[in-house]
Amino acid sequence: MNKSYVFLFLVFSWFTALPALASGRAFAKEPLSGQKVSTEKVFNAKTFTLDNGLLGVVVENHSVPVVTHMIWYKVGAADETPGKSGIAHFLEHLMFKGQSYPGLGKLGPGDFSKIIRSLGGNDNAFTSQDYTAFFQTIASKHLETVMRMEAGRMRGLNLPKDVVDAERLVILEERRQRIDNDPRARFDEQMNEALFPNHPYGTPIIGWFHEMEGLTWEDATSYYKRWYAPNNAILVVSGDVTVDEVKALAQKTYGLIPRVDVPKRARTVSPPFIAKTSVKMTHPVVQEPVFVREYRVPSARENLKDSLALQVLEEIMDGGATSRLYKDLVVEKKVASSVNLSYVSFAWDDSTLSISAVPMDGLTPEQAETAVDDELRTLIKDGVKEEELKDAVLRLQAQAIYARDSVTGPAMVVGYTLVTGSSLDELETWPQLIEGVTAQQVQDVAARLLDPDKPTQTPYVDGYLYPPAKEAEAAPKTQETGQK
Repeated sequence: MNKSYVFLFLVFSWFTALPALASGRAFAKEPLSGQKVSTEKVFNAKTFTLDNGLLGVVVENHSVPVVTHMIWYKVGAADETPGKSGIAHFLEHLMFKGQSYPGLGKLGPGDFSKIIRSLGGNDNAFTSQDYTAFFQTIASKHLETVMRMEAGRMRGLNLPKDVVDAERLVILEERRQRIDNDPRARFDEQMNEALFPNHPYGTPIIGWFHEMEGLTWEDATSYYKRWYAPNNAILVVSGDVTVDEVKALAQKTYGLIPRVDVPKRARTVSPPFIAKTSVKMTHPVVQEPVFVREYRVPSARENLKDSLALQVLEEIMDGGATSRLYKDLVVEKKVASSVNLSYVSFAWDDSTLSISAVPMDGLTPEQAETAVDDELRTLIKDGVKEEELKDAVLRLQAQAIYARDSVTGPAMVVGYTLVTGSSLDELETWPQLIEGVTAQQVQDVAARLLDPDKPTQTPYVDGYLYPPAKEAEAAPKTQETGQK
């Protein structure tokens, strides 16, 4: 899977109950007026570390005899060698094509998933800019089998060259279907490239087509040997197990694998922006125009205080039918038929905050942009009311309560948190941390990061996607840059 069409993802259809702790977004829309913030930890997770450097995290939940087992590698598309874009996602595919490791058994192409299904479970994987993760959900009695197989492909991947060549055709077709044949995906790709110049986040996770065509068996095996190691991974198990049981099984399986001298993560840095950038695109299959704006903002790892304030800001501005953007732009002013503001807190480097609006019939994306700017100016000038703040915080805190009832949710949230550089303690005390956000902090973070009239060194990128009828009004180039 590719984060660009999966992370805010489907995160798997059966995972729709995942609390928005993972994205800084809440699904519950009504405040729990009588809710008291517990001082208990959200998941009460237990940890251990094997001698080879593998970190293990266990969230016990004995409600059903099921576990979710995940292995998170601290490497993703942003760590690829320049010119080899797509190798992280390509290797994710190849990890299902056979393995053989002493003491852990041998499997042929496709056997891994066949065995999981035969045991009544399901499995999959996904790739991001910052990590690659593999997971299985299965009856807890089969956990040792799952751990043995997953450990076997950590250092025992066996890749016949003909399998690699065939799978390259698969990822190229995936690119055609999900990106090249989807104008919105191509538009988003161009927006992202403009937002992250000279930074690997500007390269699509699935890769550029011409570079994907050249990926080889040597590229895949070299990348695999460099990054896939126990001391560069996090094991997360959630469900009907104890930490002692998981630690013992981990020692029998992952513990057989020696640590590896993993390279230090090093990435290029974007230069200061000197101009406002916009992306304009017209496509014959687009049915309605769209305005999109993307900001580079701090991730939780970079600045936890700002990240928490942005999570509250997101809930105030776009937390449901009573949120500011929907009430003002859709219901009252009738400028937009839909509007969205989304912030994702989990990233190793800068994260993004995006705003999008579909203008009402007869209006243009530029008119929707003007309305969005006015809302931001009001937010920056007047701030937020204490009642707004309280309701938003309560809605967000409710997610911590709901999260405890899930088996898969905790494994996902814990994994996202740790693999992107935040701490387990920050996750466990998230309800208390979010309660500490003040109205002044929300106003301040908006003024510093979202002011449409005061660009920073990483100003926003505006995007305009037009249907054919707007072609004459659209700029002739797909992307244009002009001085603000």
